[in-house]
Amino acid sequence: MKWSFSSLKQFKNCPRQYYEVKIKKNYAIVVSPQMQYGTEVHKALEDYARDRTELPKFYRQFKPQVDALLAIPGEQYLEFKMALDDAQRPCDFDAPDYWVRGIVDFMVIDGDTAYVIDYKTGSNKYPDVNQLKLMSLMIFQLFNKVNTVKAGLLFVVHNSFLPEEYHRRDITKLWSAFTGDLARMKISFDNDLWPENPTGLCGWCPVKSCQFNRGR
Repeated sequence: MKWSFSSLKQFKNCPRQYYEVKIKKNYAIVVSPQMQYGTEVHKALEDYARDRTELPKFYRQFKPQVDALLAIPGEQYLEFKMALDDAQRPCDFDAPDYWVRGIVDFMVIDGDTAYVIDYKTGSNKYPDVNQLKLMSLMIFQLFNKVNTVKAGLLFVVHNSFLPEEYHRRDITKLWSAFTGDLARMKISFDNDLWPENPTGLCGWCPVKSCQFNRGR
């Protein structure tokens, strides 16, 4: 069983979709204009932060937000890949035995403190900070000197920022945010059980064979 924040979220939303898309690969998620926009913005911000590549015209409004991040003192890590094995030990991102992995959009490590930013191009109405918790947990494992992670979701389109702070002493508590969903995922794997979870989003699901897919 391998997972990431996004794949666990997909499983929570609908185990059947997760199974058909991630495991069997019978269907692929259709890239929406919103998803494509998010990908383009992430790449533009990465290029600007890494090489000071000029931002495309329509993304220049985000420059002050990234400049504020670049002013944080310390060692910068951009699109930094991290992975842990099932004993929660650091491993290569593409290791065959990886258990969980993720990518940090922007990170600075200064002494015993890490600053972690995840760019968001969507709405800031329903933020999910569990992604920041997972990134922090992996950082604590990869960087032994880091005791505090100051993290945040940066909603670049809305120019808003949701800050979070995590501490090494709370590692067990932080993992508890995932244990219930991971236990349910393990049950699905162990029993090959992937139930549908019908919601109002079923009409946009790529799994056309599902009885609840109104768009088939």
